[in-house]
Amino acid sequence: MASPFSHAPPVRSVLRPKPSPPRSLLALRDSCRGRSDGSGCSLRSAASYVSIRGGAGAAKLRCERRVNPGRLLPKRAGVVTCATTEEIEAEKSMIEKDVKQRMEKTIETVRSKFNSVRTGRANPAMLDKVEVEYYGSPVSLKSIAQISTPEASSLLIQPYDKSSLKAIEKAIVSSDLGMTPNNDGEVIRLSLPQLTTERRKELSKVVARQAEEGKVALRNIRRDALKAYEKLEKEKKLSEDNVKDLSGDLQKLTDDYMKKIDTIYKQKEKELLTV
Repeated sequence: MASPFSHAPPVRSVLRPKPSPPRSLLALRDSCRGRSDGSGCSLRSAASYVSIRGGAGAAKLRCERRVNPGRLLPKRAGVVTCATTEEIEAEKSMIEKDVKQRMEKTIETVRSKFNSVRTGRANPAMLDKVEVEYYGSPVSLKSIAQISTPEASSLLIQPYDKSSLKAIEKAIVSSDLGMTPNNDGEVIRLSLPQLTTERRKELSKVVARQAEEGKVALRNIRRDALKAYEKLEKEKKLSEDNVKDLSGDLQKLTDDYMKKIDTIYKQKEKELLTV
């Protein structure tokens, strides 16, 4: 007869302790706790930068090396992603390029507005702002006609499509040019009347206002660039001293473009006030 205890496990196996579960975190060495390990990588806390890989308790610590300690890009899960000097310089260069392009465009806009203000001498640019209703769509006059100055006080408009003559005439009358078009069925002639002293002063005020609008645009561009630099500082890509230096350079650039506006404004004012 079989013993009732024939299937009981041996006493030794019952008393054997259970294996400890695998640890889920690595203990960092002293060289990686809150200071540089000499390889260009510094870690602030174990919890933020440990990456657990594999099973059976296997774990690996992964950190991407960087050129500039302390300047971190946004972290991916379990990985320290670091900005290189080249990446930071590329961002700075992109901001500077955008500033110059926008400021150049502002100067061109101011110059275009000045040209559209009539003086005592005829200039095709005076018609730059005139839009014509052409086949149901508004188009610029200079895109559908050739404009020339046969005389110092007159403009000649020769449309590429003669059927647009009436539409061009209507657009000129509706504009603020203050000129009466002469349509002979082939071309349109515009004669510039002599400006009175009072009218010249009024136009001078218009030009002054346009110059100030240009300066406001330059200040807004500078403000946007400063915000971009401050954002890089918050992301630890630029130091406070870097931002101060860049802000100083930005102010010098802004001042240079301000002077350009002053120069073209004085030229235009001289044209307006010279009889």
